[in-house]
Amino acid sequence: MDQAVVTTMQDGDAPVRTTLRDGVGMIELSRPAVFNCLSQRMLSEIGAAVATFERDGARAVLIVADGKNFCTGAALGEVEAVRGGEAELRDFLALGHSVLDRIEASPLPVVAAVQGLCLAGGIELALSCDVVFAAEDARFGDQHAAFGLIPGWGGSQRLTRAVGLRRALDLMYSARWLDAPTAMQWGLVNYLAPPARLRDDALAYARLLATRSRDGLAAIKRLGRHAADDGQSLPDGLRREQQEAMRVLTGVDINEGLAAFRERRVPNFAR
Repeated sequence: MDQAVVTTMQDGDAPVRTTLRDGVGMIELSRPAVFNCLSQRMLSEIGAAVATFERDGARAVLIVADGKNFCTGAALGEVEAVRGGEAELRDFLALGHSVLDRIEASPLPVVAAVQGLCLAGGIELALSCDVVFAAEDARFGDQHAAFGLIPGWGGSQRLTRAVGLRRALDLMYSARWLDAPTAMQWGLVNYLAPPARLRDDALAYARLLATRSRDGLAAIKRLGRHAADDGQSLPDGLRREQQEAMRVLTGVDINEGLAAFRERRVPNFAR
């Protein structure tokens, strides 16, 4: 399973390439000629890829992009096309929300590797991921207000949770671009890498996650996402942690983990 290519999807309209190797499911945005703008077909393929990786036993997901830029937003031609009908517009917005929610709620850790421009829908996509690597010359921004628009795929909520209210409002009001070091300082980015090493560094990190207990990382993600929800209380979060710890400590992977600790070796979480 680990060495097999699960699927490859590409066409001239909205290509997404996917592979599964060494426990890492890779999703590659492959529309470099149009700055990897997200069409409805592309969004659907991203969501389907995440579901496939969960089903086929991946342990981590890595989202990368072909070309000079990660993603500069939604495909504007499609935005124009759906504006005329309420049902079509509602479906367009709902699709973006459902796919990014799917990434955020996936039991798998999801890593993004960002190069070049990461704007509007692109930053919304990155914000739905758990860990973000960025090339040292990458730039991040929300362009919506510059054109009379607002974020439509969760950006206003996830950005505010990531960087705080004042910084989020400033970034959305001004539509300015942040350089990668500033984005890291603000909490949008976890790691910086030289452009030539970006994908390799992010892939190495995803492969490290793929050696961990799939069940354990899923529990950590659930607890972390719960703690980040401003509407949740600390006592409720602590109760949830205790419940998850009870479940993990009586599960299967703990046996291998403790055996590896005793034997001073790396655990092999095969399932």
